[in-house]
Amino acid sequence: MAKTATRGRRKAPARGKSKARSSGGGLLPWAVIGIAAIGGIVAHDHWKSIQPMLARQSAPITRETAEPKPLVRKDVPPKQVALAAPMPKAVLPVPQSQPLPPAAIPTPMIQPIKAVPSPASPAVSETGTVAFGYCGQGAHINCVGDGGVFWYKGEKIVIADMASPVVDQARCDGERRVAFAAKSRLLALLNAGPFTMNAAGKAEPSGAPRVVSRDGRSFGAQLINEGLARKPGAAGSAWCA
Repeated sequence: MAKTATRGRRKAPARGKSKARSSGGGLLPWAVIGIAAIGGIVAHDHWKSIQPMLARQSAPITRETAEPKPLVRKDVPPKQVALAAPMPKAVLPVPQSQPLPPAAIPTPMIQPIKAVPSPASPAVSETGTVAFGYCGQGAHINCVGDGGVFWYKGEKIVIADMASPVVDQARCDGERRVAFAAKSRLLALLNAGPFTMNAAGKAEPSGAPRVVSRDGRSFGAQLINEGLARKPGAAGSAWCA
């Protein structure tokens, strides 16, 4: 009996605590309502000063809600905006300065130069090394026409330091024999080896005058010494005695 009595006494304070808790929990809503009522009265009394503040804070919110944001689609690529090319700067024309006239250059006095006669050029020499034959009816290239005339590379050459009879113009048999002998001897001299030809005047239709020699010995002098030619201008009637 004693144990049951002690148990009953211990439980009694617990019930008092629960009532206090329930009573405390019921006062909280009434306190919130009271604070809200007091705040409403204060707001009503100061409404004129609070209204502009609320209007400033609500303006950005209303704009954001009023202006709908464009929907961004993920599957559509963004538009490419072409950048404007920079405009070239206008180049101002540079004023060109007028060229100055050239200064007058003094010209020196030119003294006349006395003409000095040039020394006479030596005779042009040429060496021949071709084979010769007697001239016939065809073209005359390298051939002997008579005792004092031959063709060298198509040019007619007249031996200038001698005069010999011509076969076609012989006045007697003795002159004709001398003409044939001179022609044969000249062919032998030309084919004996290289020879030298020195110009002895200007070329004429009758032929180009040349002094033909070998080792310093003139062909004309040799024919004169052998009795087959005479010096130029000498009488030729002696071949027809």
